Amino acid sequence: MNFILEIFKLYSSRFNFFVQLFIQHILLSGTAIIFITIIGLILGVYITRNKKAAGIVLGIANFLYTIPSIALFGFLVAISGIGNKSALIALTVYGVLPIIRNTYVGISEVDSQIIESAVAMGSTNSQLLFKIQLPLALPVIIAGFRTMVVMTIALGGIASFIGAGGLGVAIWRGITTNFPEMTAAGSILVAALAVVSDFSLGILEKKIRKRVFGTVKIGGV
Repeated sequence: MNFILEIFKLYSSRFNFFVQLFIQHILLSGTAIIFITIIGLILGVYITRNKKAAGIVLGIANFLYTIPSIALFGFLVAISGIGNKSALIALTVYGVLPIIRNTYVGISEVDSQIIESAVAMGSTNSQLLFKIQLPLALPVIIAGFRTMVVMTIALGGIASFIGAGGLGVAIWRGITTNFPEMTAAGSILVAALAVVSDFSLGILEKKIRKRVFGTVKIGGV
């Protein structure tokens, strides 16, 4: 109980410090999420058009996903240096798999009869993609996006280990100075941001699923 009280006292006494780190964390994670979404959607759409490339792209993404985060951070420091640049690259590498996979699966699972009907009516490839395939695949894509966002926010918590900003600064400072209340305070804020984001995206996912399929039941990928 005393430990929890000390954490709240820390929030009160270092309010501006935590607000600054919280904003930095949102900016770092948000920038990475934008990069991940763009890259993931492009690659996901591409491999639905090129089935031979699908195994290669997904295989590489799966391999990168298995690399320990600390090892990847350390490797990138030697190439791109200390700071937000290396952190953004690492977060992007880890986050692309759910978007690529869910985009690929979502588009691939669109009913072939719907595709055939659209083609028969004269739809171009771009019309087929943007007006039929992506809208119908959107619930699956959002599910992958939701996973990616939570994961990116959580991984952002260790970005400070290579000199990036964010709430990881509080976590790292607490570890290096044997100050467990500081470590817990930073970790709690990271977890809270991830939970709120997941909850908000969960509501959005249900609304999209209901609009597209007429149900809020979530399954599949």
